[in-house]
Amino acid sequence: MIKEAISDAEDRMKGAIRSLEEDFGGIRTGRASPALVERLEVRYYDTPTPLMQLATISAPEPRLLTIRPFDASTLKDIERAILASDLGLTPGNDGKLIRLPIPPLTEQRRKDLVKVVHHRMEEARVAVRNVRRDAHNDLRDFEREKLISEDDLKRGETDLQKLTDKYIALIEEAGKRKDAEIKEV
Repeated sequence: MIKEAISDAEDRMKGAIRSLEEDFGGIRTGRASPALVERLEVRYYDTPTPLMQLATISAPEPRLLTIRPFDASTLKDIERAILASDLGLTPGNDGKLIRLPIPPLTEQRRKDLVKVVHHRMEEARVAVRNVRRDAHNDLRDFEREKLISEDDLKRGETDLQKLTDKYIALIEEAGKRKDAEIKEV
């Protein structure tokens, strides 16, 4: 029963890490990455649709993204969505595809992005701690219902804390990687 609760908690903690990695993919660095725009919401027939469902996104050069829509009529909608986003990029349109040049980051923009990274890391840490709290409450309920002994509860709490520490360390590691990526000139 304890193993089940801890296994469930671990799955949920992995989900928090996955979510953090996806968030980090959308944070702009000096290099072109399709992850930067693939989740961008585009109004397609008045329905918000992720860009990756409407176009092929590629990075032919280190500082250039190309977006080739499957349907040429969506070109203007995609362009509008990019301009409306907080990416700070200006699309170039040649009628068939959109070119997105990625300018080098200014020092101020780097500092702002580092703050965003730290904020997202804190959100992930809070998510992991919430999972720990839920699992801990489940273990206490098991003990109250006499399904496990007090010693089993203590062992389960220790295992749960080790698991939490491991995932907090993974969040820190991911944050440091993204931090270095942003600060890289």
